[in-house]
Amino acid sequence: MTRFRNDLRVRCVLGLAALLAVCVPSGTAQAAPASCQGADIPVTGVVPATMHGTLCVPAGGTADTVMVLVPGGTYNHTYWDFPYQPQTYNFRQAMNGAGYATLVVDRLGTGASSRPPSALVTASVQAGAVHQVIQALRGGRIGGTDFRKVILGGHSLGSLISVIEAGTYNDADAVVLTGITHRIVAQKIVDVFISSFYPAALDPAFAGRSYDPGYLTTRPGTRGTDFYAPATTDPAVLAKDEATKDVFSTAEAADGLGVAALLPYSRQIQHPVLLAVGDRDRYFCDPLGGNCTSAAALKAQEDPYFGSAACLHTYVQPGAGHDLNLATNTVPYQRAVRDWADTFVGAGPEPVAPPAKACV
Repeated sequence: MTRFRNDLRVRCVLGLAALLAVCVPSGTAQAAPASCQGADIPVTGVVPATMHGTLCVPAGGTADTVMVLVPGGTYNHTYWDFPYQPQTYNFRQAMNGAGYATLVVDRLGTGASSRPPSALVTASVQAGAVHQVIQALRGGRIGGTDFRKVILGGHSLGSLISVIEAGTYNDADAVVLTGITHRIVAQKIVDVFISSFYPAALDPAFAGRSYDPGYLTTRPGTRGTDFYAPATTDPAVLAKDEATKDVFSTAEAADGLGVAALLPYSRQIQHPVLLAVGDRDRYFCDPLGGNCTSAAALKAQEDPYFGSAACLHTYVQPGAGHDLNLATNTVPYQRAVRDWADTFVGAGPEPVAPPAKACV
C-alpha cells in the first residue's frame, strides 16, 4: 500500500509538471515590458525646433546606459520600434530586454518632430540636434535620469548623421552604424532617386499635410525592391513598412552622402564603432561597391576610414537587404549588437574595460 501511494504521488507530480509545461511557454521567461514616455526636446540650429523621442527604460529602471537610435531616410521611429511581431522585428524592445534604455528619435521633418523648411534640414543640422538630445540625456532633462553612458545608433541616412555627430562632438561612448559602408554604389543611389523618390506632397499617404517640394518619400510599391532582399522578406512586414513610411529632405541626403561618407568624419570618432550591413544591401554591398562577403572582408575594407580609437568591429547579416532590422533573420544581428555593447560599454553604472584582444 505504501509503495502504491508513493507511485501515485510521483505520477501526480509528473502530471502537474506536464500541465505546467503546456501552460508556461518554453525558454526564458518574458521580461516585464519597459516603461516608455514621449518627449519633445528643444533644439537650436538654423531654426528653433523640437526633436521628438520616446525614452524606454527596462523594467526596474536600473539601466545606466541609453541607446539613442536615429532612423534613415523615409523612416521615422517605427524603424527601430517596429509594431509588427515585435518579438522578432522590434530592435528597441530587444535592447530593453538586454538591460539598455533606449531613446528612439524622429529626425527633424519626420514623425512628431518639427518640420522646418526642407532646405534648412541638412545632415549637419540633424547631427547638431542629436548632439543636443544626447546632452539633455546626460543632464537628466529627459525622463529625470542623467544617463552616464550613451550609445549612438543609426541606420542608413541616420548612420551618416551619426558619423557627423560622433566625429564632431564625440559625446557618445560608442557608435553603431548600420546600412552604410564607405563604398557607395553610386549608380544604384542615382537609380533609386530617379525611379522611387518623389515629393511627399504627391503621395496619398501624406494627403492633407503640408510638405514643401524638398521633402521626398517613396512611390507606392517600391520599398520591397529598394530596401529588402527577397529571401528575407515577410510580406506583412513590407505592408506595415509602407503604411508607416515617412520622408527625408533632399538637403540632408546630399549633405549626408557628400559630407559624412566622403570627408573624414569617421576618422575623428574616438570611441568604439560597430558597423553592420546585410550582404544583399544594393547600395553598399554590390559587386561594384563594398565587400560584404564576410565580417573580416568588410573590416579590412573599412579599417582605413576609422582611427585606432574606434576599435572597429563589423557584422554582416547573410541574406539581408538594406533594412537589417526588418529582415526575417534579424535576431542574430540584434544579438551581435547586444554582445558588442556588453563588451565595450555595458548597461550598468560600472565602467567596462574590454580585453586587449577585443581590438585586434
